[in-house]
Amino acid sequence: MRLFRKKKEETKACCCGNCTPETMTQAEAAKTAAGIKVLGSGCAKCHALEDAVRAALAELGMDTAIDHVTDFAQIAAYGVMTTPALVVDGKVVSYGKVLKTEEAKKLIQKVRG
Repeated sequence: MRLFRKKKEETKACCCGNCTPETMTQAEAAKTAAGIKVLGSGCAKCHALEDAVRAALAELGMDTAIDHVTDFAQIAAYGVMTTPALVVDGKVVSYGKVLKTEEAKKLIQKVRG
Protein backbone atom coordinates (compact mmCIF):
# COMPACT_ATOMS: atom_id res chain seq x y z
CA MET A 1 0.00 0.00 0.00
CA ARG A 2 1.51 3.27 -1.09
CA LEU A 3 -0.07 6.20 0.65
CA PHE A 4 2.56 8.82 0.02
CA ARG A 5 3.24 8.24 -3.63
CA LYS A 6 3.04 11.26 -5.89
CA LYS A 7 0.14 11.39 -8.27
CA LYS A 8 0.88 11.88 -11.90
CA GLU A 9 0.20 15.43 -13.01
CA GLU A 10 -2.43 15.60 -15.70
CA THR A 11 -2.42 18.49 -18.10
CA LYS A 12 -5.58 19.57 -19.82
CA ALA A 13 -5.68 21.56 -23.02
CA CYS A 14 -8.70 23.59 -21.87
CA CYS A 15 -11.40 23.84 -19.25
CA CYS A 16 -13.56 21.08 -20.73
CA GLY A 17 -10.73 18.60 -21.31
CA ASN A 18 -12.00 17.71 -24.79
CA CYS A 19 -9.95 20.17 -26.81
CA THR A 20 -6.64 19.43 -28.43
CA PRO A 21 -3.71 21.84 -28.69
CA GLU A 22 -4.47 22.21 -32.41
CA THR A 23 -8.07 23.30 -31.84
CA MET A 24 -7.00 25.69 -29.11
CA THR A 25 -4.40 27.25 -31.44
CA GLN A 26 -7.05 27.69 -34.13
CA ALA A 27 -9.42 29.25 -31.60
CA GLU A 28 -6.75 31.69 -30.37
CA ALA A 29 -5.98 32.71 -33.96
CA ALA A 30 -9.65 33.32 -34.67
CA LYS A 31 -9.90 35.61 -31.64
CA THR A 32 -7.50 38.17 -33.06
CA ALA A 33 -9.45 38.63 -36.29
CA ALA A 34 -11.29 41.94 -36.58
CA GLY A 35 -15.03 41.87 -37.09
CA ILE A 36 -18.22 41.14 -35.24
CA LYS A 37 -19.04 37.70 -33.89
CA VAL A 38 -22.03 36.24 -32.13
CA LEU A 39 -21.06 33.34 -29.89
CA GLY A 40 -23.66 30.70 -29.13
CA SER A 41 -25.09 27.31 -29.88
CA GLY A 42 -27.54 28.55 -32.50
CA CYS A 43 -30.59 28.81 -30.25
CA ALA A 44 -33.39 31.39 -30.57
CA LYS A 45 -31.58 33.82 -28.24
CA CYS A 46 -28.44 33.69 -30.37
CA HIS A 47 -30.45 34.43 -33.50
CA ALA A 48 -32.26 37.29 -31.73
CA LEU A 49 -28.90 38.82 -30.76
CA GLU A 50 -27.65 38.45 -34.34
CA ASP A 51 -30.78 40.18 -35.66
CA ALA A 52 -30.33 43.06 -33.19
CA VAL A 53 -26.68 43.46 -34.22
CA ARG A 54 -27.62 43.45 -37.91
CA ALA A 55 -30.19 46.19 -37.26
CA ALA A 56 -27.64 48.20 -35.25
CA LEU A 57 -25.07 47.95 -38.06
CA ALA A 58 -27.69 49.05 -40.58
CA GLU A 59 -28.53 52.10 -38.45
CA LEU A 60 -24.84 52.94 -38.11
CA GLY A 61 -24.31 52.53 -41.85
CA MET A 62 -21.60 49.89 -41.37
CA ASP A 63 -21.33 47.07 -43.85
CA THR A 64 -19.67 44.50 -41.61
CA ALA A 65 -20.10 40.75 -41.85
CA ILE A 66 -21.29 38.96 -38.74
CA ASP A 67 -19.81 35.56 -37.94
CA HIS A 68 -21.89 33.15 -35.87
CA VAL A 69 -19.51 30.95 -33.86
CA THR A 70 -21.02 27.70 -32.60
CA ASP A 71 -17.82 25.74 -31.89
CA PHE A 72 -17.43 25.35 -28.13
CA ALA A 73 -13.62 25.43 -28.31
CA GLN A 74 -13.70 28.85 -29.98
CA ILE A 75 -16.33 30.14 -27.54
CA ALA A 76 -14.27 28.92 -24.58
CA ALA A 77 -11.17 30.63 -26.00
CA TYR A 78 -12.93 33.96 -25.42
CA GLY A 79 -13.55 33.03 -21.79
CA VAL A 80 -17.31 33.04 -22.29
CA MET A 81 -19.32 30.54 -20.28
CA THR A 82 -22.82 31.97 -20.83
CA THR A 83 -24.20 32.59 -24.28
CA PRO A 84 -25.24 34.40 -26.35
CA ALA A 85 -22.21 36.67 -26.44
CA LEU A 86 -21.15 39.53 -28.68
CA VAL A 87 -17.54 40.08 -29.74
CA VAL A 88 -16.48 43.26 -31.53
CA ASP A 89 -12.95 43.36 -32.98
CA GLY A 90 -11.73 40.57 -30.69
CA LYS A 91 -13.18 42.06 -27.49
CA VAL A 92 -16.12 40.47 -25.65
CA VAL A 93 -18.57 43.31 -25.06
CA SER A 94 -21.64 41.39 -23.89
CA TYR A 95 -22.53 37.90 -22.73
CA GLY A 96 -25.46 36.07 -21.22
CA LYS A 97 -28.24 38.26 -22.56
CA VAL A 98 -30.00 39.31 -25.73
CA LEU A 99 -29.24 42.95 -26.49
CA LYS A 100 -31.74 45.37 -27.91
CA THR A 101 -30.78 47.20 -31.09
CA GLU A 102 -29.93 50.43 -29.22
CA GLU A 103 -27.73 48.57 -26.70
CA ALA A 104 -25.85 46.79 -29.49
CA LYS A 105 -25.44 50.09 -31.34
CA LYS A 106 -23.89 51.77 -28.28
CA LEU A 107 -21.48 48.89 -27.66
CA ILE A 108 -20.33 48.84 -31.29
CA GLN A 109 -19.80 52.59 -31.29
CA LYS A 110 -17.87 52.39 -28.02
CA VAL A 111 -15.43 49.79 -29.35
CA ARG A 112 -15.06 51.22 -32.84
CA GLY A 113 -15.45 54.85 -31.69
